[in-house]
Amino acid sequence: MKAIPFDKRDGYIWYDGKFVEWKDATIHILNHGLQYGSCVFEGERLYNGNLFKPEEHTKRLFHSAKVIDIEISYSADEINQAKEELVKKQNLKNAYMKVSAWKGCEKMTVESIGVTTHVAIAVWEMHSDYPSEGGIKLRTAEWRRPDPRSFPVGVKFAGAYVINSVAKHEAIKKGFDDAMMLDYRGYIAEGSASNIFFTKGKSLYTPAPGNFLSGITRETIIDIAKEQSIEVHEVEILPEDIAGFDGCFLTGTSVEVTKVVQVDGYKLKGSPMVDSLAESYYKLVGKIV
Repeated sequence: MKAIPFDKRDGYIWYDGKFVEWKDATIHILNHGLQYGSCVFEGERLYNGNLFKPEEHTKRLFHSAKVIDIEISYSADEINQAKEELVKKQNLKNAYMKVSAWKGCEKMTVESIGVTTHVAIAVWEMHSDYPSEGGIKLRTAEWRRPDPRSFPVGVKFAGAYVINSVAKHEAIKKGFDDAMMLDYRGYIAEGSASNIFFTKGKSLYTPAPGNFLSGITRETIIDIAKEQSIEVHEVEILPEDIAGFDGCFLTGTSVEVTKVVQVDGYKLKGSPMVDSLAESYYKLVGKIV
C-alpha cells in the first residue's frame, strides 16, 4: 500500500497550544528552523495506546532546546498533557509521535535572539523502516560523525541528521538497508538514526558514548541486559573488530530492535541473544510480535 504524503493526511496536530486540522498545520517558508536549522525534536512510540517513556523524551526535548538556545514557552507538564490528549483525539493504538520546537520568522540572520519558538506534536500510524525480512544489511558510510567539540552530540536537532540522511541514501543505492556511521576518529558510532550493538558469546558490546546520541531505546536495552546478568561493555569498536562478533542489532524509537545480518561484505553468523533481547524489549513496551 502506497504511503499517504504527509501534507495529505487527515486528523489533527497540536500546534502552539491548539488542535488544528492536519492540512492547516503550516508555516511560512522563511522560518529560522528551516533556513538555519534551529529546530529540536523527539520521536516517540505508542504501544497499545500508551506512549513509551514520554517523560524521558520530553526531558530530552527541553535539554536539546536549552543547548541550542531555543526557549520553549510551555512547561514539560503541558507538553506531556498535550501528547496524551492528541493520542486520544487521533484514536491510535500503535503509532509514531514527533514533537518539534523551532524558531519562527521574525529574523532571517544567523543570530535569532528573541525570535518566537513554535511547538507542534503529530502522531501517525507507522510501519517498519526496512523492507528486508530476517535482518538488514549495513554499509559503512564515507561520511563521519563530527568532532564533539564542534557539535552537540547529546542533542536531537534537525541539522544533526543531514550527514546521516545522505549516508543512508548512499547505502540504499548500493543495495544495503542502512548506513553504519563512524565517528571522526574512525571508530563505530551508530546507524543513520539508531544506536548499534554487537554480541560475542554471552556478552554485549556497544560503542562508548561521547561521539553520538545515546538513545532512550539504547539505554533501555542496556538495562534489560544487566537485569538478565548479561555483561555489557561500552567500548571503542573499530570496523575490523566486527569479524570477532557473533551478532549485531540496531536500536531506536523508529527501528525498535532490528537484527543486522551483514556489514559491508561480512556476514554475521548470528546470536540467540539478539532475538532474546528483542523479545524482552517488546514484552516491556507491550508490543505483540
